[in-house]
Amino acid sequence: MKPMRLHHVGIVLMSMEKAEAFMDQFSLEKDYMEYVDAYHAYCLFTKYGPEESPIELIIPTEGVLTNFRDGKGGLHHIAFEVEDVEAARAEFESKGLGMLETEAVEGAGNIMVNFLRPRFGFGVLVEFVEQTGPSLHNR
Repeated sequence: MKPMRLHHVGIVLMSMEKAEAFMDQFSLEKDYMEYVDAYHAYCLFTKYGPEESPIELIIPTEGVLTNFRDGKGGLHHIAFEVEDVEAARAEFESKGLGMLETEAVEGAGNIMVNFLRPRFGFGVLVEFVEQTGPSLHNR
């Protein structure tokens, strides 16, 4: 696999109010937001510049993410951009490293995603992101 670029950092926040307060506290602006059915969560991406990567604020509505860190939320994952998320899955699985999903799922903003389980990412949940259409980011 060729070197990867950091795509974003994901943070779970338990409500839209907390997401808005987080953005206000750190002078972040909303770029776009979509609901991701597979993870039962709103994914809000912040605006960023040419030397930055966005932050993804994840606001769960139900399911396992509502219990992340005992319902407190917090830093969830780092995401790397890859050319082919299925090829990345196959490469990691060929090394005996388990992925969260058996195949990539649709994410927010014209992307397909899959996650390397934390025990194989040195304690870090690592997401792999493939851009499948025009980026929704406004740089």
